[in-house]
Amino acid sequence: MIVETAQFGQIEVPDERIFSFEKGIPGFESHTRFAVIELQEGPFAYLQSLEDSHIALLITEPFMFYKDYEFDLPESVVEEMNIESDLMIRNIVTLNVKPEQCTINLLAPLVFNIANKRGRQVILHSSDYKSRHPLWPERESSSQIEGAGE
Repeated sequence: MIVETAQFGQIEVPDERIFSFEKGIPGFESHTRFAVIELQEGPFAYLQSLEDSHIALLITEPFMFYKDYEFDLPESVVEEMNIESDLMIRNIVTLNVKPEQCTINLLAPLVFNIANKRGRQVILHSSDYKSRHPLWPERESSSQIEGAGE
C-alpha cells in the first residue's frame, strides 16, 4: 500500500504492517488506521496515521530498553482484540532536544494482533509503570552517579 507521510513523502508499506485501531489512540481517537513504518537503522519505527499524513508517532520495542518489562493484558482486551498468539508490543517514545531526556511510555503499550491486523493502546491500571520513563535508563543512573559528588 502507498502511504502518504509528511516526513518521507509517499512510501510503500507492506499490507501486513497496516493495522486498524477501532477506538483510535488516546488523543487521536478519530484516527483508526495506522501503518507501522520501520526505520532503516536502529530500534525505532513510526506509527503513521493513514487519515492524516502529519500524524506519526515514534515507537520502539520496549524490551530493547527495559529487558524486564512485563504486564498482563486484561481479559477484556484479549477478548475484544481476539488475541490467540502473534502479538507485537511497541511503546510510544517522546523525543527531547537532549537525547538523555527522551522518554518511553511504559504505562500504555501499543498492542498489535498480527493475525487480524488490529491494534490498541492499552492503559495499564494498577501498574507501577509511568508514561515517562527514561528511554535510556542506564544513562540516567550513570548521570545521577556522576552528579552525586558535585
